[in-house]
Amino acid sequence: MTEQSILTEPADTRQPLLSVRDLRVSFPSEAGRVDAVRGVSFDLHRGRTLGIVGESGSGKSVTSMAVMGLLPEYASVTGEVALDGQNVLALDDRAMSKVRGKHIGMIFQDPLSSLTPIFSIGAQIVEALQIHQDISSAAAWKRAVELLDLVGIPNPQRRAKGFPHEFSGGMRQRAVIAMAIANDPDLIIADEPTTALDVTVQAQILDVLKTAQRETGAAVIMITHDLGVVAGSADDVMVMYAGKPVERAGVDELFARPRMPYTIGLMGAIPRLDDRARDALTPVPGTPPLLVDLPDACPFAARCPVAEDACRAAEPELLAIGAQPASGDQPASGGQPASGGQPASGDRPTIGGEAGGGKASGSAAVQTPAVRAPAGEAPSVETPGAVHSVACRRAGEISDGTIDGEPVFPVPAVREPEAAAVPREERPKVLELSGLTKTFPLTKGGLLKRKVGTVFAVNGIDLDIREGETLGLVGESGCGKTTTLLEIMGLKPPERGSISVAGKNAADLRSKREIGAVRREMQMVFQDPMGALDPRMTVFDILAEPLRAVGGHGKDDLSRQIGELMELVGLDPEHRDRFPAAFSGGQRQRIGIARALATKPKLLVLDEPVSALDVSVQAGVINLLNDLKAELGLSYLFVAHDLSVVRHISDRVAVMYLGRIVETGDIDAVFDHPSHPYTKALLSAIPLPDPVAERSRERVLLKGDLPSPTDDSPGCRFVSRCPLHLTLPESRKRQCLDITPELTERATPDHSSACHFADMTPADLTTSADVPTERQS
Repeated sequence: MTEQSILTEPADTRQPLLSVRDLRVSFPSEAGRVDAVRGVSFDLHRGRTLGIVGESGSGKSVTSMAVMGLLPEYASVTGEVALDGQNVLALDDRAMSKVRGKHIGMIFQDPLSSLTPIFSIGAQIVEALQIHQDISSAAAWKRAVELLDLVGIPNPQRRAKGFPHEFSGGMRQRAVIAMAIANDPDLIIADEPTTALDVTVQAQILDVLKTAQRETGAAVIMITHDLGVVAGSADDVMVMYAGKPVERAGVDELFARPRMPYTIGLMGAIPRLDDRARDALTPVPGTPPLLVDLPDACPFAARCPVAEDACRAAEPELLAIGAQPASGDQPASGGQPASGGQPASGDRPTIGGEAGGGKASGSAAVQTPAVRAPAGEAPSVETPGAVHSVACRRAGEISDGTIDGEPVFPVPAVREPEAAAVPREERPKVLELSGLTKTFPLTKGGLLKRKVGTVFAVNGIDLDIREGETLGLVGESGCGKTTTLLEIMGLKPPERGSISVAGKNAADLRSKREIGAVRREMQMVFQDPMGALDPRMTVFDILAEPLRAVGGHGKDDLSRQIGELMELVGLDPEHRDRFPAAFSGGQRQRIGIARALATKPKLLVLDEPVSALDVSVQAGVINLLNDLKAELGLSYLFVAHDLSVVRHISDRVAVMYLGRIVETGDIDAVFDHPSHPYTKALLSAIPLPDPVAERSRERVLLKGDLPSPTDDSPGCRFVSRCPLHLTLPESRKRQCLDITPELTERATPDHSSACHFADMTPADLTTSADVPTERQS
């Protein structure tokens, strides 16, 4: 069969669209051969979505790049990747270029680097169409506009002429999706398509992906580290570790009954938006192994709390629950059987009579009972049932996350800070912002610049943080969170309003000595741990720098304090002479936290401190921050876009939109009973790592992007995107347009929001009460 014959004949929908068998990828390196993918096998049917999850370095992206034929020439690739029966690994680059874009569409993580900056968005979609279709330029342009409209870009006729830098991150990703589906591909590969996006934009993109799949009937491979995204989007899940699948099942089965300790650890490390208890997370200790000269043993054994000596004697194969090797002994390393890791049909033993959690028997490759049809339509294709397969010799002993009645990953104890016993109003204020305002001039022109407007980055916000308290500051990109942090850390008199740290007003600080004394009370932990640490300095010098700046430390005292700081954040003091490059991402973030603690501050300002970390590492850092708050009586200003993390670590929350606080209060009051429409949209956009809850919950999808921050006219800043405003009677809509809502106490204690109609029922909204129309600020 030639490349041109791929998908030209009517497809047999009972056969998998994509069949991967014993895929192996290795790269040469100075340390030896890196076995990035070590035997991946799965089947994927049309209309189905396969979620591939795992930590960084597990082989997820390399697997997708091998399917696309985008690996470098020095990569060694073996196995078979059959697209509708044709082994694409056997095609040369010229033949493969005819498959990419036409039969396989790719959505990369960074949309900006996926687009050519010197061509318009429409021109790039037209190019993608004309490469694979005999279509005129006019017809291709018309199709490009239709695609942009399909993926939800407003005014597509005009925006098609725009360039990538004129689009927001979410709109660029929509354009990339439009390009990926331009030729109605049979397979769409989405590699972390929402990682760099705000949660509201993430929800929109996932919705667009579902629309694209529905329009094209394509199969989708969703590669992500976010188990919540997998729960809401995938039909089947494959968990990868050290280059191999270690667990595979239908999405409901995997989340309900995980059998691999690694999968259990990943799920226990995720903070949940719907969890009021906020118990300590269960981090997976250690780091993934280097994929060079791996021993013949379970690669997870060094991190597994239930590993036995036999786990280190041979690497387990991926087998259906209850299946045993023919010899009765644990098989030697060598990957999965070419058939996808399953015994022959009809010969598969089971545990307790439930193969794959009670689903129909069949191939252990990724398959489920039926292609999920759009709502209201019957499934049109019957496919074999998914089999729950695990690469763990103790999988049969694991039930509900326990083994021998004990949790596989014990949950650490939660330490409560002493300050929590004191009523909030009686605790001293560590930070107070009152009417804080920061604007930037908007200029135009080259040599002779002239002011044409004002950007209201922070527009009169009030916040306070008490001793031993964590305040979460959340909102979309561009809402003013970072500007607020910079104003606080600058310790300069603000443009308007006031900033007080530990009772001292920034406007009253006159000398460098006074500023330095207040600055020691407040330290910052940055988002990127590698970028925040000097790569030319050892850990000792990095931690010694703030101590030397404070002064009063002798050589012995300095060494002692650095050792104490490293022990405090869970690092080995013996590693003080190493450079940052010798540490993992989580360890580097711990170094950043230790550096911030060197001056014994009262307040830590945490700017997205865990967003760059794997979920298993993230859990350890979050637990560390909670322990430090309890042990040292610290207060935190915690900025993050992941509201699940914010709920887990925060006592109170402030929701920011276009420079203003729109809702604030106790974390449980705001998360359980949000009153502002924007807060409701933010919370509904966070995916839950529970397929049943995720598919049944109500979504509030915001339309469009943030309005211009240069407009400070009276009225609600959220009105152009507000779903509540659309439901108001005309007599009430003028109030949103003409009067700026102020933060107002709600019915629940310590809960305020800035919405005219937050607590009103539909009956209240339809009353004929007079509505003020005078324009106010």
